[in-house]
Amino acid sequence: MAAIDGLDLYELLGVSPDATDEEIKRAYRRKARELHPDANGGDPTAEARFKEVSLAYEVLRDPERRARYDRYGPDGVFGQGSGGVTFDFEAGLSDIFEAFFGSMGARSSRRGPMPGADAEIGLRLTLAEAAFGVDKELSVRLPVRCDACGGSGAEPGSRPVPCPDCRGAGEIRRVRQSLLGQVVTSVACGRCQGLGELTPDPCRACGGEGRRIEQRTLTVEVPPGVEDGSTLRLAGRGPAGPRGGPSGSLFVQLQVEPDPRFERTGDDLHTTVHVSMVRAALGTTVSVDTLEEPAQVVIEPGTQSGDIVRLKGLGIPHLRGRGRGDLYVHVVVDTPTGLTARQRELLVQLAAERGEELGPDEHDGVLSKIKSVFS
Repeated sequence: MAAIDGLDLYELLGVSPDATDEEIKRAYRRKARELHPDANGGDPTAEARFKEVSLAYEVLRDPERRARYDRYGPDGVFGQGSGGVTFDFEAGLSDIFEAFFGSMGARSSRRGPMPGADAEIGLRLTLAEAAFGVDKELSVRLPVRCDACGGSGAEPGSRPVPCPDCRGAGEIRRVRQSLLGQVVTSVACGRCQGLGELTPDPCRACGGEGRRIEQRTLTVEVPPGVEDGSTLRLAGRGPAGPRGGPSGSLFVQLQVEPDPRFERTGDDLHTTVHVSMVRAALGTTVSVDTLEEPAQVVIEPGTQSGDIVRLKGLGIPHLRGRGRGDLYVHVVVDTPTGLTARQRELLVQLAAERGEELGPDEHDGVLSKIKSVFS
């Protein structure tokens, strides 16, 4: 089958004549990445091939044109009386953008009020508030919809009128001839800024903007289990758009204040408890702080410094799912200092009972101090 410069349109894209629409689209993206002038340093050969595959894709992506091409060949879409091929610039550019940047795509002109920008604010939390969740009131100063005009920007009693430049479309379309045929481009109307209408009598309260800056108090629902640096997105609660445009989002950056009692690792908490050497040797029970009520922790006889006691389910609630992390209690055994002569004597006796040999300095030092007490 004859085609552009003797090449078959399917061959240009590297697909078979029975290829599906999705296979044709994928093939075009692959070819666009390979042949795009920006990816080939402006190579004229690559640019020419890029135009060919773009034209081939424009034919094969349209079911009616593809059917004419399959039945009549190039004359069915390029020949006299076929109507020619009009390259839809926005649709083609969208596929090219998607080929290079994935789902970002190309953005077409948008009629109507523009949405408000997004805003960001910080919110400080205690560790307990971050763990169990909390409703916090937050005072923010943002553009809000004007109550006087309802966001239209027009003085009450008046109405916006269609823009004469774009006739209410909000965009200006231009058609020009190129190597690919007719190229249609659309740009936002400069007179009405893409709104499609003008306000001859602007609202006095907001100056025709449709919004005013005000201080508002919002209630932020912080879910249980959030971490320091987390972000909450409040859709539609950010700055209002101009002239009735939808509100943007408010992003709340969470800052969790350090708690000197605990160190957090994921959903687990770590704390430290000190016990004396004697209590660690004999065993005891100590009170340990948790995020709620204090807990009693059993220190088993012979506990060593560095041993860890796990309190299951006393950590941070899981942000996504049920259950909680654990609380790990790190035991530090304190060696006694500032001993009296009697205490030192008892320790010497304990060492002897246990068969522990003391160094000469340790033994002599103890005995000399004991003698000095009774001399």
